[in-house]
Amino acid sequence: MTNTAVDRHLEERLEAVGVIPLVQADAPDTAIAIGNALLEGGLSIIEVVLRTDEALRCLKAASEALPRAMVGAGTVLCRAQAEAAAAAGAKFIVSPGLDDEVVATARAHGLPVFPGVATASEVQHAFNLGLRIVKFFPASVAGGTAMIKALGSAFREMRFMPTGGVSASNLADYLALPSVVACGGSWLTPADAVAKGDYARISGLASEAVEIASSRRR
Repeated sequence: MTNTAVDRHLEERLEAVGVIPLVQADAPDTAIAIGNALLEGGLSIIEVVLRTDEALRCLKAASEALPRAMVGAGTVLCRAQAEAAAAAGAKFIVSPGLDDEVVATARAHGLPVFPGVATASEVQHAFNLGLRIVKFFPASVAGGTAMIKALGSAFREMRFMPTGGVSASNLADYLALPSVVACGGSWLTPADAVAKGDYARISGLASEAVEIASSRRR
């Protein structure tokens, strides 16, 4: 399968689901439990963020234990982390910023990559790297829906995944934009729910997001 085919498959899945939950965990078992709760709520694309010492182990465990999910790595900052994420079984790579080496490494492994952008210059650079889907981060402080509308009008082939400040209250507003393929967010996996092992709450938040996305897409 070519990289383009891989990218298109994931793009179609992103469009169908509309939401990418961020998973931050300190132990593999916790990551698996969160993943199962998200799957129960209807979300099948999961981004395990590399923000803890055990993140790579969590990513590997989730990738192996959740065959129904497409598990990727988030907060990938450098080539070494991209290499490690690929080795841990990541199906895609997400970065908070745009780094050429991270993009090249992901492509070398045949993985879709979604670097973060916040300005027209960064979007243009991503476009000239051959990318057509980018993360818009941090969405709420980088201009929100108004900024995405402006960028979308200038870069008609580009699509965006706003992340940062997205919640159930504004999810529909973002998904209403034609250039938005899906939204990412940590509101679906609140730290207090994870700490308490309240996975039913996580499933409920996932179900709510699925319903909002489905209604918006209809």
